[in-house]
Amino acid sequence: MKNSSKKPVAIITGASRGVGAATALLLASKGWNITLTCSSTIKEANEIAMACEEYKVEALAVQADVSDNNDCKKTIDQTINKWGRIDALINNAGASKFAWDHSNLDLLDAADFQKIYSVNLIGPFQMIKASKEFLMKSDNPSITNVSSIAGIKGIGSSIAYAASKGALNTMTISMARNLGPIRVNAICPGFIDGEWLKAGLGEEMFDAAKSNLESTVPLKSVATPETIAESILALISLNKNATGQLLILDGGHHLNL
Repeated sequence: MKNSSKKPVAIITGASRGVGAATALLLASKGWNITLTCSSTIKEANEIAMACEEYKVEALAVQADVSDNNDCKKTIDQTINKWGRIDALINNAGASKFAWDHSNLDLLDAADFQKIYSVNLIGPFQMIKASKEFLMKSDNPSITNVSSIAGIKGIGSSIAYAASKGALNTMTISMARNLGPIRVNAICPGFIDGEWLKAGLGEEMFDAAKSNLESTVPLKSVATPETIAESILALISLNKNATGQLLILDGGHHLNL
């Protein structure tokens, strides 16, 4: 193990694209060393790591499936071996099945629930369990779980996805109560202007939904990966008194539901 890095260290799961990649780049620009994980897109993760290093920090891309406890331990081990510390864990890796009609229960089965829960709930638990002892040594330790408005309002890509995010929110609150001084929070985005949602909705439906939200939500805007990343940065490094928070980031859409 190297001597402890002078720079803070963050682990970001699911960081090869979207919110995870945007968060990695933003933290790197603020002087953080970064471990990025991805389950399959290691080429893209390596490209993001190289982009992070342009900010004169170090970055490590690790191919890891958060639903596999051994992969979670591997991620922590490689991070500690490289830098000797962990200051922030951002659980961003996620999975869903696009079954938008919540009234049609035939669109889902037990295997869908198990797969989605294994990534969206068990994955964060395993990452937290593996990193806890190292986070406890940080001067400002934090965990940010990337959840969804789906977990609060029971909406979104599928019932299984909404249920998994609701469970993640509950776990966030429970851990915040019991893991201090580690601060544990969740962000709950609504519509995000990004490729993942566009692929799930189809371009035509995506554009229609975006246009509708931009005309109806109170802030007349939708989130982007970059604006979500800014909120994650605020939670982990700017607001040292916040824990157990479920931060809704949807431009006020939840106020209309």
